[in-house]
Amino acid sequence: MHCSGDAWSPGPFGPDARKGATVSAHRRVLAVAHHVTAATRLADVLPLLESDRRVVVAYTAAPASIFTRGLEDYLRGLGGVVLPWREAAASRFDLAIAASQGMLDGLHAPVMTLPHGSGPGKLLGRFHGSGPPAARPVAGLARERLVVGGRVVPSSLVLAHERHLAVLGRDCPEALSVAFVGGDPCLDRLFASLPHRDLYRRALGAGPDTRLVFLSSTWNDDSLFGSRPDLLYRVAAELPREDHQVVAALHPHIWSWYGRRQVTAWHTDCLRLGVRLLPPEDGWRAALVAADRVIGDHGSVTSYAAALGVPVLLGAFPEDSVAPGSHAARLGAVAPRLDWDAPLAPQLDDAAHAFGPSVHEAFHRDLTSRPGEAALLIRREMYRLMRLPDRSSPPEVAPVPLPQPIPDTGLRAA
Repeated sequence: MHCSGDAWSPGPFGPDARKGATVSAHRRVLAVAHHVTAATRLADVLPLLESDRRVVVAYTAAPASIFTRGLEDYLRGLGGVVLPWREAAASRFDLAIAASQGMLDGLHAPVMTLPHGSGPGKLLGRFHGSGPPAARPVAGLARERLVVGGRVVPSSLVLAHERHLAVLGRDCPEALSVAFVGGDPCLDRLFASLPHRDLYRRALGAGPDTRLVFLSSTWNDDSLFGSRPDLLYRVAAELPREDHQVVAALHPHIWSWYGRRQVTAWHTDCLRLGVRLLPPEDGWRAALVAADRVIGDHGSVTSYAAALGVPVLLGAFPEDSVAPGSHAARLGAVAPRLDWDAPLAPQLDDAAHAFGPSVHEAFHRDLTSRPGEAALLIRREMYRLMRLPDRSSPPEVAPVPLPQPIPDTGLRAA
């Protein structure tokens, strides 16, 4: 693990919280991040209550994942109070919010959990070992993650769609009583960002006559990048630079596992070809809004692209990792597969034929049954759990920030 656990951080939390207090907060909230992916999803919802002077928020990194490298740096970069895990687990809070599972049963607070992707679309990965294989539950709703010691861990389990209740009822019926359909705050922010599309395109180096091709890969060896490590170079080398801009986002777990320097070094040749490689913390949502085509896989970003109105090509799609009947499975049934032995440009042209306004709208409805309402519904639920009256003013759905691609640092391949 890469999270400190023994130090003690002074501040408005714990038994000495009143010693240095200037503002007397009525409620204390803990934001629990398991990895950078989950931390960025928390960044969508914490502004809904951070501006309330009755509330004070602390962050902590839960050492429950193998992908914690870079997490504490990210949390400290947000500028908030970051508590060591040991201190967070020993203190009392009025609410804990997480976008993943693991070790939440040890917290002294009602727990709200949110999905950190586009909803339950993948099957939980099968562990390595010598025992026989068994059926895999849907990731995000697995009973072994939601129930610990005979008790459901979350006090509120946020789902994006009514359809997910049926999956939960099959895999973990004990959690149905705390399930709450609150929509998808990430998707709502994507739609709120559409008026800024030209700004995002300029920030990514795309002019009005440039086709912006966005490459997105989830993690694991069956992902797009896992199956084609030369992905970025292959696409950038083939597409003419005078009328194409290639932008790429790799799953934060890839960056965490190998380190930022290594992932960047692997792509120095691509950066010299003009590829805009996005950092793991953010930028992919702006790139989606800016994109004309997306080449992706079974990860959440590809589904968000289809819902946003961007034609998608599947460069990899492992059928046995996708949950049957899910939005990811339906995307696999509609989106064309990329033929890596054929020229790319004509396939990018043809991708639009598989999509249209009605198809994109269907994918939008597939990801959320509360379109445009996530901020309001989730904020209301958070205040209910805190036993604090909600504010009367409606929440703001902010557009995503401008992307900041990783610069060419001068590293050179041998």
